Amino acid sequence: MNALTGKTAIVTGGSRGIGRAAVLRLASDGAAVLLTYRRDEAAARQVVDAVLARGGKASAMAFDLAHATEVERIFDEAEHQFGGVDILVNNAAEVNTPTIADTTEAAWDRAFAVNAKAPFFLIQQAARRMRDDGRIINISTITTALAEPGASLYAGSKAALEQVTRSAAWELAPRRITVNAISPGATDTDLLHAVNPPEALAQAVAMTPLGRLGLPADIADLIAFLASPDARWLTGQNIRATGGLA
Repeated sequence: MNALTGKTAIVTGGSRGIGRAAVLRLASDGAAVLLTYRRDEAAARQVVDAVLARGGKASAMAFDLAHATEVERIFDEAEHQFGGVDILVNNAAEVNTPTIADTTEAAWDRAFAVNAKAPFFLIQQAARRMRDDGRIINISTITTALAEPGASLYAGSKAALEQVTRSAAWELAPRRITVNAISPGATDTDLLHAVNPPEALAQAVAMTPLGRLGLPADIADLIAFLASPDARWLTGQNIRATGGLA
């Protein structure tokens, strides 16, 4: 029997990049997975089809996490399809890189809604509805530790998520629900290439002791570990998965 057989996972932003890799890995470990996506239905369908082709269980749900106070619908869908929730992976993110001088109120509101507010209210749903011995895994960023120009919205909203992680770990510990964060370094995704010029990525590789960009599978493997029974004694942690970058 696989480590996650009989478990149900929610993965936000599961149609591409780290989220896609997490869905595939959790499903391969036996979990039924509900992934959310914002716009790309075709990509989400491809992920679900890949899981089903391997004999796993998965489904996809369109949801814009800017509507943060409506996230109970995600738990409703997971419970309707799979009977309950054991694992929550808060992966979806809004990456916007204006300077502080150029940041609009609308951009600030959306970044904090998607990156901090929605995960907070998903954790609230988990506190109310997740089964005992559950796992909550929040995906942050190494940018909270390595400041750079244009990162104030992204890093600021993810820093808020890191602090929620620490408090939630205390609050949910009586039910043996662990809450941890992962802060990936530069990870080879479409999003990374969309917001960074090639020279910035080359510099990131040069600064990384292991000498390459991270892969989505590198982070998915860590997500799978934190979701497993083997991680029962880890909670309230922020694991920097960076190849030694920080």
